[in-house]
Amino acid sequence: MKKSILLVLMASMASFFLINGNVFASETDNRIESSAKESYVFRTFLKGDDIEIQSNGGIVSLTGTVSEESHKALARETVVNLPGVKGVDVNLKVIGETPLDRSDAWLIARVKAALFLQRHVNYEGTEVSAEDGTITLRGEATSQAQKDLTGEYANDVEGVEDVENEITVKTSALTPGEKTFEEKVGDMTGWVDDASITALVKTNLLFHRSTKGLNTGVKTKDGVVTLSGITKNAAEKDLAGKFAFDVAGVKRVINNMIVE
Repeated sequence: MKKSILLVLMASMASFFLINGNVFASETDNRIESSAKESYVFRTFLKGDDIEIQSNGGIVSLTGTVSEESHKALARETVVNLPGVKGVDVNLKVIGETPLDRSDAWLIARVKAALFLQRHVNYEGTEVSAEDGTITLRGEATSQAQKDLTGEYANDVEGVEDVENEITVKTSALTPGEKTFEEKVGDMTGWVDDASITALVKTNLLFHRSTKGLNTGVKTKDGVVTLSGITKNAAEKDLAGKFAFDVAGVKRVINNMIVE
C-alpha cells in the first residue's frame, strides 16, 4: 500500500515538474521570439526583409528571405546574443541576383552597408557609385569632419581601390525645429538593445579590411562594449575600438585586446 502511494506521489511530482518545465520553456521561447522581432537590428536594418523567427527549447530557426547576403549574418548574430538562446539555425535565402565578388555592384553594396552601420556619417544623404574598384561619394555632410570620416570609412571597406569624395558640406542654417545630425543620432542611442549592438559591432569589424582578420570577441552590457582578442599592433587595436564606438547605441568601449 505504502509503495503504491509512493509511486503515485512520484508520478504526480514528475508530472508537475514536466508541466511547469514545459510552461517555462514556452515562456522563454516566446520571449526570445518577441525580443528578436523588437530588436533594433530587426526593426531597422532588416525591416524590409521577410524573416520568420521560431524558437523551440532555445533553438531558434530563421526562415524566409533577405535582400542582401550580409543580412543573414546580421540576423544570426543578433539572435544568438539574446538571453536564453542555445543555438540558431539559419535558413534564409537572398532574393534577387547576388553581385559577383569584387564587382562594382558588390562594392557599392558593401560600402553602403558599412556606412549604414556608422552613427557619425550621414548615410541617408550619401550617394555611392563605383567604377573599376573606385568608389565615388556624393551628397551632403553637416561638416568637413563628417565628409572626411565618410571617405575614410569607405576607403577601408574590403575591395575598395580608391575613393573620390565629392560630398559637399552643408553651410545653410537649420530650419526652425530641425535637428542636427548629431541630435538625431543621440535620440536613437538610448534605446538600442545589447544584442543588436553586439551584432552591429561584429558586422562592422568584418566590413573593414583593417579589422576583418582580428577575430575580435565582442560583449555588450547596458550599451558598454568590451572587446577581446589579439592584434598585431596598437594601430589595429585602436581601429577596432574606433569602429566599435561608432556603432549606434554604444556608450563606451572597453578595449581589452592584447597586442602581441
